Amino acid sequence: MITIALTKGRIEKDTVNILAQAGFDMGFMADKGRNLIFIDQAQDLRFLLVKAPDVATYVEHGIADLGVVGSDVLYEHPGNYLEMLDLNIGLCKFAVASIPSYDPLDHKRKKIATKYPKIATDFFNAKHEDVEIVSIQGSVEIAPVIGLTDAIVDIVETGHTLAANGLIIFEDIVRVSSRLIANNASIKKNPEIMTLIARLEAVVGNEEVAFNG
Repeated sequence: MITIALTKGRIEKDTVNILAQAGFDMGFMADKGRNLIFIDQAQDLRFLLVKAPDVATYVEHGIADLGVVGSDVLYEHPGNYLEMLDLNIGLCKFAVASIPSYDPLDHKRKKIATKYPKIATDFFNAKHEDVEIVSIQGSVEIAPVIGLTDAIVDIVETGHTLAANGLIIFEDIVRVSSRLIANNASIKKNPEIMTLIARLEAVVGNEEVAFNG
């Protein structure tokens, strides 16, 4: 049986749709209720619905053979798993945003608010810029508005929340999408996993879908 950990919510729904397009009968997941584990004995499939940061943990520890999770989680929390496929769903991007008076070319030491300290630190380090990272778990958009920080690093999908708070994007960092990851040992032990991956790849293709949000 192949066990797949899915990120609950929209990614889960989009992944189920891709699996259905790949020829899997996903009807057994139609009436979810509060269930977190779904098993189809006929197809030898088991699905675990978990929070995004936990997908990689389940895959790393071999509880799940495969997992579907946003690349934002993989960038921020790299681990011991194989990234197999870009599913081209859950498209968004990391960006630097701030109030209109922010100057990205001003090389003074900046304060940057973010929920993603590794992403932000790596980005500014690559530019040889000295920044102070301010970790915020709630809405980061208000940080530059009230003067707590100079700018923010955050995930941007539509940009509507930024605009509503008077912020604009100054720099794009990296595209984000949902990825299929695999447990190292599972790939070697179960050849059916590669067959499943091939069926998904036939649906989503190999090319990245650009995101311009």
